[in-house]
Amino acid sequence: MSEEVKIDAKRVQAITNMGQAYDDVDPLVEAARNHAIKECRRYNFLVNSQNKYDYSILKGLFNKMGEENYIEPNLMCELGLNISLGSNIYINHNMVILDCNEVTIGDHVYIGPKVGLYCANHAEDPVERANHQVYAKPIHISDSVLPGVTIGENSIIGRHQGHPR
Repeated sequence: MSEEVKIDAKRVQAITNMGQAYDDVDPLVEAARNHAIKECRRYNFLVNSQNKYDYSILKGLFNKMGEENYIEPNLMCELGLNISLGSNIYINHNMVILDCNEVTIGDHVYIGPKVGLYCANHAEDPVERANHQVYAKPIHISDSVLPGVTIGENSIIGRHQGHPR
């Protein structure tokens, strides 16, 4: 059994969810990150070793978890506390969610394998980057998104995937 860890979600969100640069190695953020890693590993282990989909682990980690969701292993998230899932969601294998800001997924959304949702980006200024400054913007996926969907005009997908040298 995992030891009970109490993360102060509101204090962590006050650091990460403002859209401003913040210290990525802040002790509160680090504690939340380490807790999320342990809980994701625990969830994935139970699915992979016993075929036990213990959603109580994810309900304890996420901000919100709707009903009738099916989440394959190997799910990894950064904090967990910024993830809000609607109902009737299918997430395929190897999903990565860097939720250092809000990640909201509506109802009836189907996500394929090896998908990543990344709120975080490193500071562009070299001095800020050297001082562990990052910023994060929210991600919102509306209801009923599945293969064949059209991404609307002026959308940005995969922005800042490269890192400046």
